[in-house]
Amino acid sequence: MAQMQAARLHEVGGEFQIDEVQAPTPGPRDVVVQVKACNVVPNLRNVITSYSEWFPYLPLPQLPAIFGLDAAGIVSEVGSQVRNVRPGDRVYVNPGRDSGDSLAARRGERINDPAYTFQGYFGFGEGSQQVFEDYPEGGLCEFMMAPADGLVTLPDAVSFEEACRFGYLGTSYSALRKAQAGSGSSVLINGGTGTLGVGAVLNALAMGCTKVLVMARDKDLLERVRQLDPRRIVTLSHGEIPVEEWVKDNTGGVGADIFIDAVGPGAPHEITISGIDSLRRGGKMVDIGGMSEPLPLEMFKLMCSQISIIGSLWFSVAEGQDMARMVESGTLDLSVIDHHIYSLSEVNEALAAAESLKGGFNNVVVTPSA
Repeated sequence: MAQMQAARLHEVGGEFQIDEVQAPTPGPRDVVVQVKACNVVPNLRNVITSYSEWFPYLPLPQLPAIFGLDAAGIVSEVGSQVRNVRPGDRVYVNPGRDSGDSLAARRGERINDPAYTFQGYFGFGEGSQQVFEDYPEGGLCEFMMAPADGLVTLPDAVSFEEACRFGYLGTSYSALRKAQAGSGSSVLINGGTGTLGVGAVLNALAMGCTKVLVMARDKDLLERVRQLDPRRIVTLSHGEIPVEEWVKDNTGGVGADIFIDAVGPGAPHEITISGIDSLRRGGKMVDIGGMSEPLPLEMFKLMCSQISIIGSLWFSVAEGQDMARMVESGTLDLSVIDHHIYSLSEVNEALAAAESLKGGFNNVVVTPSA
């Protein structure tokens, strides 16, 4: 049996160890991908140290396990029933997995499958452990197996380092699509200097939104965001003026069409409420950050103003393919991302860097098969 190098977690809160393990062989509808780049997402430390306590309803794979949420690489082997993916194809592996035959999956709503699971990360239901066993490799290894229908094919214009950022980018892209963002839209983004937030800004610009209002705390990072497109982007450092006043001043007194909340657990709920209150009649709020404080919502007010509150977890393979084409065409500009590259043996240093580097322009990447 062929062997490979893999970074595995052996205990909750521990460090990754480089182990030699068996390399995968594909099932009939699977492929094996030689991993060229795996994003070390900022939330990974929380997942491997605190999720079992914070969110016991979100199952983790049995240890030792190979983590790694976002991977890109080259197809090295395909299963006997794979017809259109070929060895040598450059791909991003969308890590969203489901049972494949639930009612939700049969209706084309795979993200709503009760066993929906992030390969190499965590799951959402009782069936997640079976999914982890079916697809045991995350991206922090030399080779990983994935279903052929879970791949985004990459044009040459998309580097592997850029592609392994697609998870966070795709989360914001799907949220903007759910809110019907497009030409003429005004978008308010809370947490716009973080990893999710910067992705939301880049996608909003790519989708033709004509006003992008960005809130965060760090003024220097806000200025860097503003410089992405000074004609369309305006910024606010929290506390300078009331959010509702600032939004109305920049939308002709109407309010924002869309509010993307990209702040994570631990953020105060007051700013989120201010963002909802800044929407126009019929506006849509989409949460992608998972702010954990309870929201005191006035349901009668939301009803009367026809305000929609939407939770958006992830993105589809089709939406990932959209982004690849957007990068190829030049509408989605990922050249502004700063890549920090580490070898597989440096995975623990990469995890520390992901925690310490400031702002969402940073992209920490492990290259298992450089």
